[in-house]
Amino acid sequence: MARYMVTGGAGFLGINLVRYLLDKGQEVTSLDVAEFDYPDCRDRVRVITGDIRDRDAVREATEGADIVVHCAAALPLYKKEDIFSTDVDGTRNVAAEAERTARRLIHVSSTAVYGIPDHHPLREDDPLDGVGPYGEAKIEAERICLELRDRGFCVPILRPKSFIGPERLGVFAMLYDWARDGKGFPMVGRGDNRYQFLDVEDLCDAIWLSATLEPDRVNDTFNIGAKEFTTMREDFQAVLDAAGYGKKVHGLPAGPMIWTLRLLERLGLSPLYKWVYETACKDSFVSIDKARAVLGWEPKYSNKDALLRNYQWYLDNLDRFEGASGISHRVPWSQGILKLAKIFF
Repeated sequence: MARYMVTGGAGFLGINLVRYLLDKGQEVTSLDVAEFDYPDCRDRVRVITGDIRDRDAVREATEGADIVVHCAAALPLYKKEDIFSTDVDGTRNVAAEAERTARRLIHVSSTAVYGIPDHHPLREDDPLDGVGPYGEAKIEAERICLELRDRGFCVPILRPKSFIGPERLGVFAMLYDWARDGKGFPMVGRGDNRYQFLDVEDLCDAIWLSATLEPDRVNDTFNIGAKEFTTMREDFQAVLDAAGYGKKVHGLPAGPMIWTLRLLERLGLSPLYKWVYETACKDSFVSIDKARAVLGWEPKYSNKDALLRNYQWYLDNLDRFEGASGISHRVPWSQGILKLAKIFF
């Protein structure tokens, strides 16, 4: 048994990882600025309510930890200054305290560090070119981790694709909401691009391997994504089919859609940010060969499996969040003016 400290433990990835580790018989501390409001495991977790930008809070949470898993991040809908102070300064605090007391730091980064690429699949040694404050901050956070690795500390870095599963809402709640209401779903472009997702349970498996295998084996950077995925149109259509209304995904011309979404974003009327709408009509997938070969990691869920598992959770838990909105992955993002578009589908 090991003692884990999970930053962002009350978030979407955090709670899935906390439950995963508890099922493995591990001791867990959660550090999150948000309330840890999960009655199924609250009594089995040491909870520290605090911000990773607060060095004292990080120090308190990290005390006694063997493994630190850094999941906390400010998402792209946050203000630029909050993204950089959280994702960069916060990571610097977590890295410093992990080095002081733990034996390993697992950093959950993002494939957003690759920007909008000109080839696929993306591999771990491809150039980094973050889009917007979030992508830029994630690159800087990785640099902090690499500096720690250069000092001889074990720092596995995981770059997951967009991951979904129980507790995930955010932008995906729009698809699930429209499907449940018997609506078709609009898509930027024709939807014939291949866009890889990831189930959160598969990501937890990768984190577990990074925490438990030999240091020399895991002290590297790994892409994490689904092994099986088709096109955006086909994968999203699986959700509409599950809803049972016979509705379809509707592809819309990419150029006009992107210009419209840019304008709506500037006006504060769109729930989508640049990283979403600029890449939604493009191929986006990474090679997972390295993680499979080095870590022995094998994803269990396809894109369709992950989306359908998440959709069923959405239906089963609708009473918990209906009418709520925010900017985290645990609540639906406000649909803004796009909610009016539902009447046409």
